[in-house]
Amino acid sequence: MRIATEEPPPGALLRMWRERRRFSQQELSNQSRVSTRHLSRVETGRAHPTPEMIAHLSESLDVPLRDRNRILLAAGYAPRYRDLPWDDVSIEVVMDGLRQLLDAHAPYPALLLDDHWDIVDANAAAGRLLTGCAPELLEPPVNVVRVCLHPGGLADRIGNRQEWGSHLLRQVRHRAERTHDRRHQALATEIAGLLDGTGAATPSTGPVVTLAIDVEGTPLRFFSTSATLSTATDAALEGLHLETFLPADEETRRHFGAGDRHTLPA
Repeated sequence: MRIATEEPPPGALLRMWRERRRFSQQELSNQSRVSTRHLSRVETGRAHPTPEMIAHLSESLDVPLRDRNRILLAAGYAPRYRDLPWDDVSIEVVMDGLRQLLDAHAPYPALLLDDHWDIVDANAAAGRLLTGCAPELLEPPVNVVRVCLHPGGLADRIGNRQEWGSHLLRQVRHRAERTHDRRHQALATEIAGLLDGTGAATPSTGPVVTLAIDVEGTPLRFFSTSATLSTATDAALEGLHLETFLPADEETRRHFGAGDRHTLPA
């Protein structure tokens, strides 16, 4: 059964994503093993793609799951990928597992972030980084990129604000380029504004970009790692990423290793 929709035709949406990925029809044909003739017919609406063809081409184009659903709906088919709230019982085991990873990272900070860098959950140590931020910045949803660079957030406490901010801006811009999500694009514009409109930074002198931040009156340094669910078939889970911070020097290791447990600011 096909579902009525006011979306652009599926072929037009697939062509849009091909052009966003800067693929020619020949390059997509080589990637997907679908003939250029059939790709042309799909894109121009002379051939109606099956759900399997939409899924196959979307995979070749690395289309985000929410947008794959959009293409399926435009073709008159039911969405294939769920988009569940965090408290849905069917993903409870996944969320519990991720929260165990947060706790296991103690005594160092770790955050579970959604696709837009809003905090879904965090371990107790993360609260030590956010203490003192303006209350309005800590109203859910808390956007960790905004908090880092906003004058009412951590901006004045980050010793290498331009370098760290440029690192964050590159991440946001990269994700905006992949997703073409308006929220990502708006966040990139906002962050560039907080960095005086530029993303320029002096090259890092170390092997990784570090976060130099004053915590409880002590200058500390962290480097971060990020992990995603590579097997996600739910659109919300696809965007989740676990951001963990590790000490970049011995002073930071001692400070956090000996610290008491804290909670996120209310």
